[in-house]
Amino acid sequence: MATPLLSVVIPVYNEEDLIDTLVTRCSAALSAISADFEIICVDDGSRDQTLARLLAARTTEPRLKVLVLSRNFGHQAAYTAGLHAAQGEYVAMMDGDLQDPPEILPRMWELLRHDAHDVVYGHRTDRAEGWGRQLLIKGFHALFQNFSKLQEADNVGNFSMMNRRALTAFLSLQEKNRYLPGLRSFIGFRQASVAYSRAARPDGSVPKMSYKRLFALALDALFSFSDLPIKVCLYTGIFGILVFMLAGMYVLGSKIMGVALIGWSSLGLSLYFLGSIQLVFLGIMGEYVFRIYRENQNRPLYFVQHYYNE
Repeated sequence: MATPLLSVVIPVYNEEDLIDTLVTRCSAALSAISADFEIICVDDGSRDQTLARLLAARTTEPRLKVLVLSRNFGHQAAYTAGLHAAQGEYVAMMDGDLQDPPEILPRMWELLRHDAHDVVYGHRTDRAEGWGRQLLIKGFHALFQNFSKLQEADNVGNFSMMNRRALTAFLSLQEKNRYLPGLRSFIGFRQASVAYSRAARPDGSVPKMSYKRLFALALDALFSFSDLPIKVCLYTGIFGILVFMLAGMYVLGSKIMGVALIGWSSLGLSLYFLGSIQLVFLGIMGEYVFRIYRENQNRPLYFVQHYYNE
């Protein structure tokens, strides 16, 4: 089978209402580049008619391939499965909810085609999302960029395109706790960005990525690419030592001066405060230990149930 010029990897989960529009828009955008492409949709354990819609779409778009995972392994694992299956000389990643417009793919291709860059990623200038969600996401990106020392990490997501050389390096990273934008930035090479506005979902529904999953992904990013959590423990501990050294000097001086000390309530609050800090520190250490445990288990990131590629 001939190697395609372009591959686009799209994880989908319970997106039955968007499949037809997704395939149509992707095919049109890629056809503007070349007729030699493949679209790999990764069905991440959908429970609705997503798979049936994908298989039906293959009758009109033979370049559509469907990789079916055995269950829901999560967004980052689904991307990884699709990237391993991609055969193209150039490989793109985009979400299946059409908030990342496929019409941007030709602009990414233009930056790659003359070998001027190895990786091109989408930079979000604004988002059509609720202010609360926007605030949390912007806060995370600001925190992650400042403490991860990765320059290409500000307000970016998975939407990107890379050549085979960069993809080979990208896939060589085998950790189980995966934050793909961070891994993409970590590999280096010549990277460039394309600015775009992240649209709302075409069907008007809320994003599939819940706050719980966003929080879990943010933790994976921070614990994988930043030493911020452990430094918080260290600096808070140093601050606590200084405060209680000063408090000890005050108590000792008061006793020498014969001043009566009262304040059992303040003593109790101090003990509760220290106990809470210790529990937080144990929780942070537990996060590191759990991630080390997951890496040592060395379980596969995903299992493929079927690959419709013929």
